Amino acid sequence: MTEHHLAQLNVGITRHPLDDPRMHGFTSMLDTLNEVADNAPGFVWRLVEDGGNDATAIRTPLGDDVLVNMSVWESREALWDYVYRSGHLDMLRRRSEWFELPKTPFQVLWWVPAGHIPSVEEAVQRLELLREKGPSPSAFGFRDSYLPEGAASAS
Repeated sequence: MTEHHLAQLNVGITRHPLDDPRMHGFTSMLDTLNEVADNAPGFVWRLVEDGGNDATAIRTPLGDDVLVNMSVWESREALWDYVYRSGHLDMLRRRSEWFELPKTPFQVLWWVPAGHIPSVEEAVQRLELLREKGPSPSAFGFRDSYLPEGAASAS
């Protein structure tokens, strides 16, 4: 077991309310994609609302029309494989059908001690850090290569 795991948050501003028929392509795939994630090698945890199977009802200071997806993985490679080498990639390619084109970073990665489950507040803080200061060992994206040893608290 590793000493650190990789946490991730990604957000999207919805184009339409979730119950709008134009969002059906997204909402109809959530259960399947969540099951794929839950069973993926290296998966540790994902954010779900109380009594639910996803996080679509969770709201943050980022806005009422912002959906959040948050999870923890054993490694960068495990998360990469889920995002880009599973059925998730098809949904990612269709993102613009359901979500506004992002004008600022919409995903943040950061290392956490193994066993730590980050809060939504912690995740939003990491995203804001990335947006304000750019990539660092405390908040980065897939294009950046920071090792767990460089992990630092958000500041």
